[in-house]
Amino acid sequence: MLRASIRAAFAAIVMLSSSAAFAHEGHNLGATKAVGTLELRGGFARATLPNAPVGGAFVTITNNGATPDRLVSVSSPAADVGQIHDMSMEGDVMKMRQLPDGVVIPAGETVTLEPAGLHIMFMGLKQPFVEGQTVKVTLTFEEAGTVDLDLPVLGAAADSSMPMDHMDHAK
Repeated sequence: MLRASIRAAFAAIVMLSSSAAFAHEGHNLGATKAVGTLELRGGFARATLPNAPVGGAFVTITNNGATPDRLVSVSSPAADVGQIHDMSMEGDVMKMRQLPDGVVIPAGETVTLEPAGLHIMFMGLKQPFVEGQTVKVTLTFEEAGTVDLDLPVLGAAADSSMPMDHMDHAK
């Protein structure tokens, strides 16, 4: 029952997504942080409703090294549980599943955790994610180790942490 409620709540958040990107004054949008040979950029979390039990976070990870790495776990003091998830369409039904083995970041490639695809899922939120605030997140990689991020919380329908006129330059 709780699992179905969590899935329904997250599905509702995803359904709110729009094609517009949101940016906020005061955030260093597109900033990068490095750990080992990995570069993390464009991270953000989506605002949640006041009593929502789940929240989502997103980041782009580039592996500048010669060997693959793997994102193996996520955590945050703002939630009881952090997991790595994937969403996909099967026919006309959106399915979400946990990736208990994490996500491989191939050597020389970029993996984007984004709405309606690979993403970070936080369950058992201790407080809502409030637009304009930040969420502390720890990512753990198999080879590179751990990195702490302060992710800006954007609107509930945010698709990206970069303004639309800068999206082309980030690829």
